[in-house]
Amino acid sequence: MDENCTVYRTMEYISKRWSMLILLELFKGQDGNKRYSELKADLPGITPKVLSGRLKELEAEGLIRKKVDMSSFPVRSDYQLTPAGFALIDVVKDLKNWALTWKIDNEACKRMDCARCRL
Repeated sequence: MDENCTVYRTMEYISKRWSMLILLELFKGQDGNKRYSELKADLPGITPKVLSGRLKELEAEGLIRKKVDMSSFPVRSDYQLTPAGFALIDVVKDLKNWALTWKIDNEACKRMDCARCRL
């Protein structure tokens, strides 16, 4: 596959481990917004180094936005989905529907907007 292919280039950043789960956790936050510490707590098993790295990559790709509040101590960093990030969640919803139709038999997830993932 050609490295300049749109699919190749897109998969390069969204297929990295934790990337989609970070986006989903942000989607579950109020207005697509969560603090770093909330993301860390909601993603058991992710290391601080990996979380920081993925957040920087997702920000560079324009899928999330970082807001820093320096008016308090410690400094507060919030992460929020951008319009492009919210649009990617719609793709994840389509992927979920495909998986439920063709690959995975999961009664709890057959309802749209299930309580766990809100998809």
